[in-house]
Amino acid sequence: MNRIVLLHATPVAMAPIHAAFNEVWPEAEAINLLDDGLSVDRAREKGLSLALTDRFVRLGEYGFSMQAQGILVTCSAFGPAIDRLSATLPVPVHKPNEAMFMEAVAQGKNIGMLATFGPAVETMTDEFDEYVSQHDSQAKLTTILVDDAIDLLKKGDAESHNRLVAARAKELAHCDVIMLAHFSTSRAAESVREQVAIPVLTAPHAAVKRMKASVLAAAKE
Repeated sequence: MNRIVLLHATPVAMAPIHAAFNEVWPEAEAINLLDDGLSVDRAREKGLSLALTDRFVRLGEYGFSMQAQGILVTCSAFGPAIDRLSATLPVPVHKPNEAMFMEAVAQGKNIGMLATFGPAVETMTDEFDEYVSQHDSQAKLTTILVDDAIDLLKKGDAESHNRLVAARAKELAHCDVIMLAHFSTSRAAESVREQVAIPVLTAPHAAVKRMKASVLAAAKE
């Protein structure tokens, strides 16, 4: 059985990624490793500090020590730390949104994104720009930050979270495709799809499909 360690910085990302594993790769053994203080401390920093990066990398190294065949990060606010972790481990280490970026750029050049966690927007934008540059794409990203939605979700009010996210969707109706930025935001997918006629992508399913392909390919080498 393939063991995939999931690095969580907030508990609201856990249910969506496990739902995706159940649908896409139920044979995998998905193990949770949570430090919910990471998202709390990241929200207090303007940029990702060296101290927080070191802490994140230590968490990932501990995850690898659990006999992981792959590590999937579910929080989108730690891009540089994920890069550093990936460079130190001999197993696939994936960012939460790489696979979704691939799917979005394949569908058009005008990409919209609905985000709920402000500190993640800068790192996600940098990662998106890097991806399109590496693939000679002309795709452009337009991001809307939905205020208050993630705070409501953390309080257990998923219905209000979904309503707030969906209420901003029409502002991106001119785009070729909309990405829901975070694993936690994927809960709002159906509500968003009711508001627009363009494709709406979520990160968890795309991430699991890519992790499965990476781990199975590595096993054949």
